[in-house]
Amino acid sequence: MDEHEILIVGGGNAGVSLAAKLLRQGVRDVALVESQAMHRYRPLLNYVGGGQATMASLERPASHVVPDGCTWIKDRVVSVDPSRPSVLTADGRRIGCRQLVVCPGLEEDWDAVPGMADAYRAGWAGSTFDVESAPHVWPALRRLSRGRVLFTVPPEPAPCGATALKPLTLACDRWRRRGVLQDLDVQLILPRQSPLGVPRADRVLESELSSYGVQVVRNAHVTGLDDHRVTVTSGGQAQEIDDVAFAHVVPHYRAPRWVVESGLAGSAAAGLVDVDPLTLRHRRHPAVWSLGDVADVATRPSGGALRKQVGVLAHNLTADDEASMQQYDGYTVMPITVGRRRLMLVEVNRDGRPAPSRRFPDLVRPRRATWAFDRYVLPKIYYRRILRGKV
Repeated sequence: MDEHEILIVGGGNAGVSLAAKLLRQGVRDVALVESQAMHRYRPLLNYVGGGQATMASLERPASHVVPDGCTWIKDRVVSVDPSRPSVLTADGRRIGCRQLVVCPGLEEDWDAVPGMADAYRAGWAGSTFDVESAPHVWPALRRLSRGRVLFTVPPEPAPCGATALKPLTLACDRWRRRGVLQDLDVQLILPRQSPLGVPRADRVLESELSSYGVQVVRNAHVTGLDDHRVTVTSGGQAQEIDDVAFAHVVPHYRAPRWVVESGLAGSAAAGLVDVDPLTLRHRRHPAVWSLGDVADVATRPSGGALRKQVGVLAHNLTADDEASMQQYDGYTVMPITVGRRRLMLVEVNRDGRPAPSRRFPDLVRPRRATWAFDRYVLPKIYYRRILRGKV
């Protein structure tokens, strides 16, 4: 059995940036398990679905982002023995380690909504959250000039779920400039009463949605799709929305099944890894850690949240004792476009209260400069600094 000092499961933002930071801190033996040959900066998928980016702009070969000095195991994990700890891969390899970090991200739960997978395949539904579907969203939205269009914000947990509002506002801006918005019935299905649950930011968003004429259905979930019909359930009551020209319906998400089967999950229905949300250490297995979308850290997943978590976990993995560990405060951020070139940046803590990283300028106020930073500057920072452990 192969042995490593630190073994990281998952080669997304969490796994690669953590590996790079650990190597920079002097850890000599870091291994990464990742089967995908292509790495993607996923936040740009929303801009692909809004006609402002291409798939080529967000993809890099995984060989270009795995840090030098890291052992890349091109395989996928199928089970974990947290007591050793060790993992078993699809190729039958047993790999042990002194410390195990679990960050494989979340998986789409296609079975949670009957008919969703078929609707995606048929092309009348899709979303920017799915890599295969994202390139087809903007062509579908762009050609519409009349009819009913449905958008959803996914229930938590979801990978930065609030950003599902980006394709909605980008499409509405496009339709208004073309002069066809008034001929479209645009509906938004929210899993809660308000878009974000942050009063000041919600007031801005509600005003923008009203200006676009978007009909908002609150405290509701999509519970079925069938032949251009969408079933929406709210308060136990189901309602069918007929003649849907296109539905941007984001799937539900859950942890990989092996997380639950290996005894790493807590009580969360989606099977999230049961960690102390402050230290990111597993509550029952002290040699196991987790971060990112799959970790139950009691805050909404986002790239900004992950940057904070990587710093805390890189320190804690090499801390001399528990007393010297750092704590993750639950910071997260939601970048939401409100138009073609305007974006608001909503920063909150674990309790959902505003936690701005700077007092000036006011980042909740939609700005062109904030949009430009999110669309053009941050992807460069991601590939040049974040994935290299420099942030």
